[in-house]
Amino acid sequence: MTHPLLTPQSAAAPAPAPWPSPAPTPSPDAIPDVAGPWSPWNPWTIAPPGGSYALPVGARLWALLPCAGTGTRALPPGQAAASALPKQYLHVAGQPLVLHTLAALAGVGRLAGTLVAVAAGDHFLDAYPGKGFFTVECGGPTRADTVLGGLRALLQRGAQAQDWVLVHDAARCLVTPEQIDALIDACLGDDVGGLLAHKLADTLKTAIAGPGGIRVASTVDRGDKWLAQTPQMFRIGALVQALEQIGPIATDEASAMEAMGLHPRLVQASALNFKVTYPEDFLLAEAVLAQRAHGATLDRFGGDRGQASDAPARTIF
Repeated sequence: MTHPLLTPQSAAAPAPAPWPSPAPTPSPDAIPDVAGPWSPWNPWTIAPPGGSYALPVGARLWALLPCAGTGTRALPPGQAAASALPKQYLHVAGQPLVLHTLAALAGVGRLAGTLVAVAAGDHFLDAYPGKGFFTVECGGPTRADTVLGGLRALLQRGAQAQDWVLVHDAARCLVTPEQIDALIDACLGDDVGGLLAHKLADTLKTAIAGPGGIRVASTVDRGDKWLAQTPQMFRIGALVQALEQIGPIATDEASAMEAMGLHPRLVQASALNFKVTYPEDFLLAEAVLAQRAHGATLDRFGGDRGQASDAPARTIF
């Protein structure tokens, strides 16, 4: 039985804006016999000789970057949030962190476009026009609110409910186009969708308050534990429904889909696809980007090659 969240809805979709023009929806007769029964939620795909799936007939892929947070955990102790840029705009390897993220998304040729969901009055990215993304001031008080606002903006601009969306954290600036392509290949033929993740390697403990501080309560079996990462890839219509029903308590898109009784696919990624959260994370991200020579970011947004950081040289080891 098809899950109700994955059943196309009969309600009228928002009127599309002129940009971009929606792709025509194919009829079942247009699909070759080898494709099997056609469904707008799981359309036909072809694997070319290179191994990556071609874009399904009648569906497109979009990226959505929630970029409205303040990132207060990234501030050094004693620095007030009001006196600092949001963490996604702080420099890493000589460029604003978010530009490294956008450069990785720009390296994925199957994406129809990237929407950056920013807070009202945020014009930071206006200094980088025409770089393969567009901004919409639809940021909300929580990540879920911002993502939902971005999804609605995509629909208003011509995206379709059966299109896929890849929601990615702005602060995961070390993701690679190859990892994103691997997620797309794994999920294009999936009924639900999925997310990049990394199998837990460390021993996991639960904690309790005890004499002198926090104490270990127990050790948790890590055999089936994964660290959720992004991008997280789902159908736009299904994700809108899930977020509207679950609300702001959803800490990521997969948890909203899980709350609807669905089981997203886990796609193995890398420990380097971490979310820059704390001050020391910036140093690690700089080291990785310097090792990669951050060429994709410089090619797309400009800057000086060999410049690792605006800050004085420091070691992280």
